Amino acid sequence: MTSARRTSRDADTSRDTARDAPRADHRRVRAARRPVVAALSAAAALAGAWYATAGAATTPAPALAPTTTAVTLSAKFPYLSAGYNNTREWTRTATAVAPNGTLRVAWPASDGVHVTPLTSAGKRSGADTVVKGAKEVGGLVAHNDGFALLTRVADTNKWKETAAVIVRYTNGKQTFRTKLTGTASHDTSPTLDGQLTWNGSKYGAYFVVHGAGGFADGHFGDKLSYVSAKGAKLSGGWGWGCSHNEGIALHAETTGDFTSLCFDDWRSGLFVSTGIGAPDVAPVVQREQCWAGYCGGTFPGRTGDLVKSSTGRYVTAFASRGAASAKKNPDDSSGRGWTVKPKTGTHQVAVAFLKNRNSGPGKAVYLTNAPGTEHVDVHVAPYGKDRLLVAWESLKNAQCASGTCTGTFTGTHLRLIDWNGAFQSADKVVSARISGDIAVQKDGTLTWAYVPVTPIYAKPLTGASPASTILRIARLKP
Repeated sequence: MTSARRTSRDADTSRDTARDAPRADHRRVRAARRPVVAALSAAAALAGAWYATAGAATTPAPALAPTTTAVTLSAKFPYLSAGYNNTREWTRTATAVAPNGTLRVAWPASDGVHVTPLTSAGKRSGADTVVKGAKEVGGLVAHNDGFALLTRVADTNKWKETAAVIVRYTNGKQTFRTKLTGTASHDTSPTLDGQLTWNGSKYGAYFVVHGAGGFADGHFGDKLSYVSAKGAKLSGGWGWGCSHNEGIALHAETTGDFTSLCFDDWRSGLFVSTGIGAPDVAPVVQREQCWAGYCGGTFPGRTGDLVKSSTGRYVTAFASRGAASAKKNPDDSSGRGWTVKPKTGTHQVAVAFLKNRNSGPGKAVYLTNAPGTEHVDVHVAPYGKDRLLVAWESLKNAQCASGTCTGTFTGTHLRLIDWNGAFQSADKVVSARISGDIAVQKDGTLTWAYVPVTPIYAKPLTGASPASTILRIARLKP
């Protein structure tokens, strides 16, 4: 989830990496870095390999028609958040499936984060569990007897910011609450933009941190923590990684490091951070102009997801403006900073394939070619044995400034591709919005929760979010 809190982060003049204890005079002033985004007419036409799948032949289109079930909520859900430049974004919901096929949906309210139990068919099966004082859905794992939630709670620190925690509930009762930031580690988490995964024996939690003392004081980075089934902190991960992380993806592995991706604003792009954290030597997935919201939204609530194939390959999807040029920033004495000139003023839908958990891909494959249209809320999920579902929302007549765009909403799009990026279906516009994590059930059915409203992207969100007491549970069976 990206929220209004991120506006203050964007204004912070001290947001650079602290991996090597930077000098006090090595703090960037973000306003000096922000380029002027040209008018849409200046966006070069996409051509050649940049839009490699445009002419791919399609197979007869499956229905791609989600069925939905209404769930009445026990509290009001504020379903919009203000992102960079107060752009309107869906407040993240997370849907997760337990081994026995039951579902859980997490969503925030004024009294904490609610976790709603559902049957495998998407119908309410009991009362909500309310995690009191919790501020954000940072990730959800469903268990047969409950759930684990990555969230934020009040804490005591120099910034008066929240702490990241994993909270485990078993049969309706809290069984552990493990803080992942604090005084001893000199960090806070004012916003998570995170992910929580589980491999059957341990959890992996990947999230944004803010230095509160020590070598990273005042800087933003990311943190990966492993926690046992009983809530004990485990070895591995890192305390400081991509800086500043504009988006996080994490995939659990049965052995070894969990696979991870990050959008890093200093090196400017999307990187594989598996097992190394710091992106100085990280494989490049895609160079992007990548600060203050320019990346197109944070994984996994607004763009992204990370899917693994049966052969060990990975795919991620994201909103991209491409790179007309990318070079090291000569004004950055650290040698780490990069300057990227975007190819388009609007974000297009891109997918990238990784051959394994530690390697970057070749060129990204672009699924759209519409310079006057902004694309947001990009997601990817497995569809059957050998295809992928890619989803996004489109905004026509886009007007862009400082990396963010307004426009007229024209629909939620679904499209199937194969594991090479070739189209396997026609573009399908549906009424079921996607506003967060998608659960994959045992039979391959994709399930997610959303508020049944038509979004408005024509103007920023400057007041309180509207609220809903209804969620719809969408199900799409391959």
